[in-house]
Amino acid sequence: MRELRRRTLLSAIGGTAVAGGGFTAASTGIAHAAPRRPSPTSPLDPKIKKLLDRMTVEEKLGQLQQLPWGVSTGPGGSETKDVEDAARAGRLGSVLNIFGAKSSNALQRIAVEESRLGIPLLFGLDVIHGLWTTFPIPLAQASSFDPEVTRRDAEVSAKESRSNGVHWTFSPMMDVTHEPRWGRIAEGCGEDPYLTTAFAVAKVEGYQGEKGSGLDARDRVAACAKHFVAYGGAEGGRDYNTVDVSESRLRNHYLPPFKAALDAGVATVMASFNTISGVPAHGNSHTLTDVLSKEWGFDGFVVSDWNGVDELVAHGFAEDGADAARLALNAGVDMEMASTDLARHGKKLLSGGRISEQRLDEAVTRILRLKFALGLFDRPYVDEGAAIDKPSAEARKAARETAARSMVLLKNDGKALPLKKSTGSIAVVGPFGDSDDLLGTWTFPGAVKNFPSGKILAAVKAAAPRAKVTYAKGVDAGGEDTSGIPAAVSAAKNADVTVVVVGEPPAMSGEAAARGDISLPGGQEKLIEAIAGTGKPFVVVLVNGRPLTLGGWLRSAPAVLEAWHPGLEAGNAIADVLFGEVNPGGKLPVSFPRTVGQIPVHYNHESTGRPYSADNKYTSKYLDLPPDPQFAFGHGLSYTDFEIGEPQLSHDRVPARALRKGDTLEVSVTVRNTGDRTGDEVVQLYVHDIAASIAQPVRRLRGFRRVTLKAGRSKTVRFRLGAEDLGFWTNTEDGEFRVEEGAVDLYVGNSSEAKAKKRLTIT
Repeated sequence: MRELRRRTLLSAIGGTAVAGGGFTAASTGIAHAAPRRPSPTSPLDPKIKKLLDRMTVEEKLGQLQQLPWGVSTGPGGSETKDVEDAARAGRLGSVLNIFGAKSSNALQRIAVEESRLGIPLLFGLDVIHGLWTTFPIPLAQASSFDPEVTRRDAEVSAKESRSNGVHWTFSPMMDVTHEPRWGRIAEGCGEDPYLTTAFAVAKVEGYQGEKGSGLDARDRVAACAKHFVAYGGAEGGRDYNTVDVSESRLRNHYLPPFKAALDAGVATVMASFNTISGVPAHGNSHTLTDVLSKEWGFDGFVVSDWNGVDELVAHGFAEDGADAARLALNAGVDMEMASTDLARHGKKLLSGGRISEQRLDEAVTRILRLKFALGLFDRPYVDEGAAIDKPSAEARKAARETAARSMVLLKNDGKALPLKKSTGSIAVVGPFGDSDDLLGTWTFPGAVKNFPSGKILAAVKAAAPRAKVTYAKGVDAGGEDTSGIPAAVSAAKNADVTVVVVGEPPAMSGEAAARGDISLPGGQEKLIEAIAGTGKPFVVVLVNGRPLTLGGWLRSAPAVLEAWHPGLEAGNAIADVLFGEVNPGGKLPVSFPRTVGQIPVHYNHESTGRPYSADNKYTSKYLDLPPDPQFAFGHGLSYTDFEIGEPQLSHDRVPARALRKGDTLEVSVTVRNTGDRTGDEVVQLYVHDIAASIAQPVRRLRGFRRVTLKAGRSKTVRFRLGAEDLGFWTNTEDGEFRVEEGAVDLYVGNSSEAKAKKRLTIT
């Protein structure tokens, strides 16, 4: 048996305003020592204490237990009778995967009206990017570089979910990752902590209201910041795998979105499956207690991931289930999902002094606090007559607009796009051209069945009603049978233009969907090559849940549109972009590698002592690959052209002491639409600390702004930078935050490859 050594970590300096993504720097990272706003449930604490005083040990342990209902999202599960019996006995705190006003009310009545104390149950569900109204996958939403996109998703999702008895969603996922083989990249926002932070804050506020102010509203749900922490660093991109990470990398790269979510009032946090430098996250007192609870002052509760407590045994960290329960609770886990180690062994652990009554009461208090904040003691049931059972017209409109806003134009040689509605004939080919399976991973089963995605073929016909539109599948999404390619070639030869729709089925991304080969599966590349061989005009639409290696076909494709998995309004949104009703303005939130062998390849890497040089073999390079990705982070084209000027600084020298006290400097830049149509550009600001006590990334995103400009118009975009943007966490045992003297280059442009720069000197 052993206990993990705790470390006292340094609280750091305050943040400053940043006009980049519609949020402040104080909410974007962990260098922020301001106390959390008092919980809105603080006045209810006497009620919680009174309830605690009446509870038996078994009832307290029951509040720490969450059991699944019906649908399993991991190995194992439980019978519905077991759930009902536990609720009736008052030995159950939460249920996941139950939904529907009638079903949830029935189970809630057992807990409220038949248990001794009548404590209501907390119902959770994986509403990741929509309940009935499926929005684009989160990775696609991040491509919008507009946090309001994810806020709209959260607001619609919360309204639909709460009306169906769901109180709590296991979202947002804020795992920053450099690993496109990892299927769960589809659930997050890509490779950058700053971008992920902006979207995490917006989604938390969309679910809960500002600072959690709307938790008791009938159209809000509690959010869950997951997975805590460093899950995105899984070795080899294999789900649930090991993560070995330094303290500085943990704090600079993985923790900032979580700190921002806490500052935004997130109600709960979920522990991650991975180890963190040898210590499993579910038993990691450094991250769960020292950082989350003590340093950050988090007063919500921590839920395990599915079976995460019991899996401490498989990790080789716990001897058995009882040991796993002890380690998890003492480390900072408050609620156990699916497995039942705490409920089964807690009483014996308590009597043996292996867990304390104080820690048990603390966990129960945190859970009860959320139930009071949600208003469940006053209104345990939902109005069955008011339950939302389908997407509204307004919700569909939001899904269509956000899907189009999330698409990225990767390539457009010779202005192949947009297509003309006056085109005489159009061929749609490819396995996803007439598919209604474009909702993406982590989609609610009822939505898949009743509200599948709109088909691209139908949308093209509707967008160009006078055109002759034909369809040929060509190949299956994953099979090697190419016998259908001749029919697709014939369709292309007989059309003025061909739309080739290829990609991954949603089942190939998400949890437990790592891929060793991330090229187009099956015979899809052969299909594109065959269409290219006709010599007729064509464009490629990609529908996928991760970055792909695009292969040799990319050279022959005049235009490539990255549509991701766009959700409910997939067909209409894609047609809107193809025909120019929407001018694409999205940017890549993650680099696209040239081959799998190049992974990891990401914009925010450190330099080496021998950085790449084309003329010097003895530098950091591959013999058979260029050093850069196929498409860089922040890349994205438009149907118009933009010119971004030179950045201007309010000060070219700033004292480090002034930054530590909260001073800021302004960076301004003018962007002009030099084309002939209205369009969107995303102005991006990057920093590079040239020489520091710890090697810094060659670029770090520290501001972005998506602007809409009419042809010929210009706008000056302003960013503010402070200590948090120019400093960094060291790799010391205490995790010290520093703003060091020296030169910092500031880059401004429309991708991570921006060339325009100014030098700032910190004195």
